[in-house]
Amino acid sequence: MKMKKLAQIIIFQLVLINSASGQQWTPDLGNGNFKNPIIYADYSDPDMVKVGDDFYMVASSFNCMPGIPILHSKDMVNWEIVNHVYQSLPLEKYDKTAHGQGAWAPSIRYHNNKFYVYFCTPYDGLFMATTDDPRNDWELTHVVDSEMWEDPCPLWDDDGNAYLVRGKLCGNDLILHKMSKDGKKLLDNGVLIYRDKENDPIIEGPKFFKKDGYYYILAPAGGVGEGWQTALRSKNIYGPYERKTVLHKGNTEINGPHQGGLVDLDSGESWFAHFQELKPNGRIVHLNKVEWVDGWPLMGKDINKDGIGEPQIEYKMPNVGKKYPVKTPQTTDEFNTKKFGLQWQWQANPKNEWYSISDNGNIRLNAVQNITKEGNLYYAPNLLLQKFPGPDFMATTKVSFKGDLVGDKGGLVVMGRSWTSLYVIKNENGFKLEMSKSDNNKCDGIAEVIASIAIDNEVVYLRVKIVGNTIGQYEYSLDNKNFRVIGDEFNTKEGVWIGAKVGLFCVNPNIQQSKGFTNFDWFRVE
Repeated sequence: MKMKKLAQIIIFQLVLINSASGQQWTPDLGNGNFKNPIIYADYSDPDMVKVGDDFYMVASSFNCMPGIPILHSKDMVNWEIVNHVYQSLPLEKYDKTAHGQGAWAPSIRYHNNKFYVYFCTPYDGLFMATTDDPRNDWELTHVVDSEMWEDPCPLWDDDGNAYLVRGKLCGNDLILHKMSKDGKKLLDNGVLIYRDKENDPIIEGPKFFKKDGYYYILAPAGGVGEGWQTALRSKNIYGPYERKTVLHKGNTEINGPHQGGLVDLDSGESWFAHFQELKPNGRIVHLNKVEWVDGWPLMGKDINKDGIGEPQIEYKMPNVGKKYPVKTPQTTDEFNTKKFGLQWQWQANPKNEWYSISDNGNIRLNAVQNITKEGNLYYAPNLLLQKFPGPDFMATTKVSFKGDLVGDKGGLVVMGRSWTSLYVIKNENGFKLEMSKSDNNKCDGIAEVIASIAIDNEVVYLRVKIVGNTIGQYEYSLDNKNFRVIGDEFNTKEGVWIGAKVGLFCVNPNIQQSKGFTNFDWFRVE
């Protein structure tokens, strides 16, 4: 694609931005309807709970810290980030980058005036977190140290007994455990309650609830990209369970619609939030209405009359009794408070020495030592990243670089299995602005410098434009008015189980420790 064409597309997309929300993707159409996805960002494996007039959503975070974002809404369409379940995982392995590991497919439930979140990591076992208020601190418990467990969900039965259903990594089985009533211990080895390799291969992500005398398990099957949503039901918690496919792609363009949370409203409506894998953005969140037909949840609309729901693009807003203001998950950060925004995550357990936020309204990222492959960013735990906020966006940051050792560098990065960066670097003769690209090739992977220019300005403005999810272009400016293209267009790439991310970094690739740093005055997304 030529740069002129790219610029035209960017201008056209920016015209579509809803200026009131500050986001280019706003699902609330303002006319009583909403459009899908409700979140055009990588909130993988969503689960929801309704408590009073509030809705809370959790999503997978994998190796990104802080982990398991908590989003809040009043109407299931307008969401904002309000917290994370944990700041770091209490295992030394997560002090380094552990791509693809960490928290998988959490579930959130409310019981006896407490919120519970359960999740597994692929090689560390089962965790549970609880709190009285999702916006405050959570108490994290490592329940079971095991491998190959995944996707747990609890259920407290009418008699007060507690149970947990889970999956097996790379498996076709659903296992049911009895739990202590406080949810902190498993009381048995678990019982196989469902396996159907023919109809439901790769079944995972079970969500457990009871309704009208039936135990229901909603579980995606068939794999992330092209799978479907299965519903299981039984009068006995241990089965046998009947099955029905209740949501699939059908005649739509929405691939793999499955794995999410179902809630019932006071108005009598039911809704199901699920993901769609859309590389490289990741797993974006859709909301579909649910009709209960003969005791089965029909999700979306049965367009082709095969008895299975298909996801829809537009609906009337959920009937929650009133209209609420437009909100979207946070992106822009002016760094004007002592904490950076909840949209940011590191690639590993964070350390205080990585950064500081000044009273002058900027964040300082220190030149943290990263000698792996001479500073390959794939292995840098101290990247400060956030999710792509939509299919088309522009992110700009104001940078003041203070290099100490030759090789110190700091700037802007677009991260995934392959990545690119635009940064200021110190060399023997002064400072340069470089654009480079690299990947996670274990035998090579050294960053390739695509473009380089000498600069002597203390302050520089760095920008990246993303179009159509996949095409990127870097620009720079010395005055925040006149921006110039630097380097080639590039293709963005998703990470390990996560979408591509954009953010900030400062590293030192030397064997010696550096006193260098980079100040970022703000980071603005539009």
